[in-house]
Amino acid sequence: MPLPAPQARKHLHTRAVVYRGYQREDGLWDIEAEMTDVRTYAHARSERDVPPGTPIHGMAIRATVDDSLVIRDIASVSDHAPFDECQQGIDPMQLMVGATMGPGWRQAIEKALGGIRGCTHLREMLFNMATAAYQTVPVYRGHLRAQAGLAESASAEPPYHLGKCIAWDFDGAVVARHYPKFAGWLPLKRKA
Repeated sequence: MPLPAPQARKHLHTRAVVYRGYQREDGLWDIEAEMTDVRTYAHARSERDVPPGTPIHGMAIRATVDDSLVIRDIASVSDHAPFDECQQGIDPMQLMVGATMGPGWRQAIEKALGGIRGCTHLREMLFNMATAAYQTVPVYRGHLRAQAGLAESASAEPPYHLGKCIAWDFDGAVVARHYPKFAGWLPLKRKA
C-alpha cells in the first residue's frame, strides 16, 4: 500500500520493530519484540565506531505471560547500544514481572522503568507488546473456541477493545455485526 509520491529526499535512518507471539507447550505464551536502528551514515554520538548500515541499537525482549496477560517472566538483551551504560537497562526489566498487559499498562511501565530507571527503547518496545499479546492470546483462544464449536463468553461487559477505535465504535456497523449485544452500549457512555 504505497504512500503518495514523496519529494526528492535522502534515506538516513531505519527503525525496524517486529513483534511475535508464541503458544508454549506449558500453557504459557511468549511475546517477543525486536528493534533495530540503522543509519545510512557513520554515527557520531557513540563511544564506538558505528559504520553506516551497522545497528546503533539492536534490542530484544521476551515476556512470558499467562492467559490473563500477566507477565510471569521477562528477558531482554541489548546486542547493539551506543554506550556501555545502556546495559544497565536490562536488569530493571525484571520489575515488570507481575504486571498485566491491559488497562494501566503504560502507567505500570512508567512507574517501574520511567525516566532514568530504565531504557527508553526497551520501554517503547514494551508499550506495544500489550497489543501483540492481545493479538496472540485472546484472539487465538477465541479461534480455538470457534474451532471446537463453543460459544463466545456470555460476559455482561463488552470486550476491552470495543469503544477504543473508530471501527469498534459501540454505535458503529462493526460492533453491530460482530457484537450485536453491545451495539449502542450505554453503560460506557455514562462513564465517559
